[in-house]
Amino acid sequence: MKPLLRNTVDLARRANLSKGYAAVFATVAIWSLPSLFMYYLNRFYDPWAQNFYRYSIACVAIAPLVLWRARRAGQTIDMHAVRLCLLPCLPNVVHQITQVMALFYMGPGVYTIFTRCSVIFTALLALAFFPEERVIIRQWQFQLGTLLGLLGAFGVIWFQANSQSHDRHIALPGLFIAFTATFCWALYGVLIKRPSAELGSIRSFGLVSFITSALLLPLMLAFGSIATPIHAGAHANLVLVISAVICITLAHILYYVAIHEIGVALSQTLQLLCPAIAMALSAWIYHERLTHAQLWSAAVLLLGAFLAMRTKPIATAETAENI
Repeated sequence: MKPLLRNTVDLARRANLSKGYAAVFATVAIWSLPSLFMYYLNRFYDPWAQNFYRYSIACVAIAPLVLWRARRAGQTIDMHAVRLCLLPCLPNVVHQITQVMALFYMGPGVYTIFTRCSVIFTALLALAFFPEERVIIRQWQFQLGTLLGLLGAFGVIWFQANSQSHDRHIALPGLFIAFTATFCWALYGVLIKRPSAELGSIRSFGLVSFITSALLLPLMLAFGSIATPIHAGAHANLVLVISAVICITLAHILYYVAIHEIGVALSQTLQLLCPAIAMALSAWIYHERLTHAQLWSAAVLLLGAFLAMRTKPIATAETAENI
């Protein structure tokens, strides 16, 4: 009986690993696409409308799963849960707006590479918010990774040619917007730690998508155009829907499966493949090219992110990629 039981356990473990690897590689493929979708949609949607409609569609898409999980577990969505998720939504709103704006100054491949430095920002913020995790700052991998990552991130952006003039470097507003987007993404990754742990990944994301959509609505009414989908055309609207459902809702669910089956560390490490895939796709679709200085800076950034990730708090890593 024991060999039979052992074989059954081994088969179950292999099945779980296969499911985890399938989920993480699907996530890597999906998370290589958001900047390409947003870059395309910038031709038809203003940043305010694009983000409101994308997040609203993602909210509607995940709502049935949230309700099904809540009913199955006997959970309720009360004001305590809403209050838990409200604070992380504030930097998330800023991130969503600024990441779309950043794509007016740089290509989707460059932006995807640059966002890898959010790994470092997340770790630094975790050190500030969680005193018990400050011991990692003494590790040389973290110190060296942080330095290399920040230098590489600055180089990737700084050596981006200014498309609005003949300047060799990106315009300062573009530099500021890109750093703001990445910093707010890291801040969101740290602040979502508690709601994600208390409410669960799916339930917390359902609330985050709803609250984020609600916060984006007045911004769109004030600065954007609510009628954008009418003028954008069927093709652009279809791209918007696909990007919302796949890159926000589906990616979140798959990443949750990946970290559950194969762990946070490996799931996070494999995300470093995203910039290479995004860069290849952007070069093929939009003919985006990196200068030699940007390529070297990108290599330094990814090396720094990898080193910092080796020492990054596990609980923070688990939530750092919650789109």
